[in-house]
Amino acid sequence: MANLLLRRAVLDAIRVPVCARASSSLGEVAKIGNREWVGYGFNGQPNYMDRPDFPLPAVRFRADTPDVKVLREKEKGDWRKLTLEEKKALYRASFCQTFAEFQAPTGEWKGVLGWSLAVASLAVWIYMGMKLFVYGPLPETLSDERQKAQLKRMLDLKMNPVDGLASKWDYENNRWK
Repeated sequence: MANLLLRRAVLDAIRVPVCARASSSLGEVAKIGNREWVGYGFNGQPNYMDRPDFPLPAVRFRADTPDVKVLREKEKGDWRKLTLEEKKALYRASFCQTFAEFQAPTGEWKGVLGWSLAVASLAVWIYMGMKLFVYGPLPETLSDERQKAQLKRMLDLKMNPVDGLASKWDYENNRWK
């Protein structure tokens, strides 16, 4: 029992409350201004981001204005007494967009596809220009006659007879196996 109480006392002494975390560094306070830090967030930092995988941001989207403070007090009572506009105002004070708004398709893929096709066509034009103006003619050794002569010479010399090209030629019948 004493061990449990000692452990509890040590954990309480080490534990830092949320409000102390917000004021622990000036950068975090400057980042959130007078917005309310309402939770841990997706990484423990006081930032706001609409994310479908973690829908609870660490801070509210908007700073507390007198109008929002009045609505927050009214919110503590019966929600049926709130009008639809007041509920929407409360939601917009905490969140920037709804799930439907931030998951809606933006059409950004059209621009990406257009630019990638433009870059691909530019690459094709550069290749055609290089082939036309920079590269010389192919060497004579790549002509069909020269390649056939080279193949015949390789077979006559029996190059790589174990597992190479000569192993696939039938020397008795003069044809491929």
